[in-house]
Amino acid sequence: MATNGPAVRPVWFLWEGGAFWWITGSYARLPGLLAEDPRVALVIGTCDLATLEILQVTARGRAEVAPFDEARAKRKLLRYLSDDEEAWPTEFRAFGPDARFVRLIPERLTAIDFSKTRPG
Repeated sequence: MATNGPAVRPVWFLWEGGAFWWITGSYARLPGLLAEDPRVALVIGTCDLATLEILQVTARGRAEVAPFDEARAKRKLLRYLSDDEEAWPTEFRAFGPDARFVRLIPERLTAIDFSKTRPG
């Protein structure tokens, strides 16, 4: 995810309700950067070396800080961590009172297939 500035950072996201969601809080510069300029770009890429399938989606739009929703946070974390919440690292089992979501409803989505074909 990149903001105008530029500031670039990896994020764990959830695609839900026509929007990308990720967690932030007062520990991060992101809420302040978005207050100054909400324009962002989010790039999602996959690369399967066995099949040479290489896919990319780019989302652009204006992101906003939204209230924290613990149920949404758990749905997001289930994408990246195991189904066993007890096995999650401690910092992912509880969120501080200043936790917030960033929501990006894309104004533009671009999907590109960069897949290759193996010789022979």
